[in-house]
Amino acid sequence: MTVANGCALPQPSKPSASEILDTPLPRLLARTNVELHDSNITDRKFFGAVVERKSGQLLLAMPAGRSEREHDTVARYLLAKAFDVDLPDLPPPFATELAA
Repeated sequence: MTVANGCALPQPSKPSASEILDTPLPRLLARTNVELHDSNITDRKFFGAVVERKSGQLLLAMPAGRSEREHDTVARYLLAKAFDVDLPDLPPPFATELAA
């Protein structure tokens, strides 16, 4: 449990693979307490990133202007990686990196 300004913040439980794949994305983001933002990174090789805030909340940064299918697929994949949910890796050219 995380405490911020004296208030306990609810921590989401790890979603299952079926929840990652089947839950409508807005509901999945709400259930996992992940905030979605448009990224200003315009590099075509950038597909998105998950960043942990000081509060412990996760921020999902996705490039604007991509197809709905790409946005949905990559968002779900990044959430699976962030919550350590066992799903197959995406095929090349997709790759994920853990940044310190």
